[in-house]
Amino acid sequence: MIDNYKNEDILFLDIETVPQFESYNQLPDAFKELWAKKAKKISAEEESPEEVYQRAGIYAEFGKIICISVGLIVNKDDKIVFRVKSFADQDEAELLKGFVDMLNKFSAKPNATLCAHNGKEFDFPYIARRCLINGIRLPKILDIAGKKPWEVMFLDTMELWKFGDYKHYTSLNLLTHIFNIPTPKDDIDGSQVAEVFYKEKDLERIVRYCEKDVLAVAQLLLRYKNEPTIEPNNIEVAH
Repeated sequence: MIDNYKNEDILFLDIETVPQFESYNQLPDAFKELWAKKAKKISAEEESPEEVYQRAGIYAEFGKIICISVGLIVNKDDKIVFRVKSFADQDEAELLKGFVDMLNKFSAKPNATLCAHNGKEFDFPYIARRCLINGIRLPKILDIAGKKPWEVMFLDTMELWKFGDYKHYTSLNLLTHIFNIPTPKDDIDGSQVAEVFYKEKDLERIVRYCEKDVLAVAQLLLRYKNEPTIEPNNIEVAH
């Protein structure tokens, strides 16, 4: 039962990723060959590896994380407050070190749980893979090898919406719309993140977008639980 999860035990998160290189032409030759093999599996016949490279950011082997935003629901002065913090850096290893340090502290809570939209398929494994690639020890909450299903402390707002229908994919944007939650997609969307990062070099804009997604995930879970959503004045962003 979703009501068994206490709001204060849940860390909401969202990540933004980009291809490791700005363009296909910047790939080392060996990496180009590896990408060409991957591209064959994910592209239409008429698409070249270069044309498909814009999608490289969604694969942990060919992409990297540029922002992780997290949020907590807390009770403060009899109000429900949402506290948001972001880890963003040009250097992925530095970003991950800061995030992992925070996550290890959070995970010390007995019922610590992670929540993201499509987190089980994307955010959680992507973070774990990029930690290993960067030589960073996995936090225990992400190190799920050998764990029983009920020992894995993950919540996924997309999976919760499926109600056992494994074929059904529903975007966060659609769910926020039908639940009348203010949309996070009022500036950029995921397909524009790489351009904003590499061309505009505006990481702060990406951070703001990521933080809106995290808030949307928290609001969505509250609606699933039939609880009041967070008021705009009760959002605290750590800088």
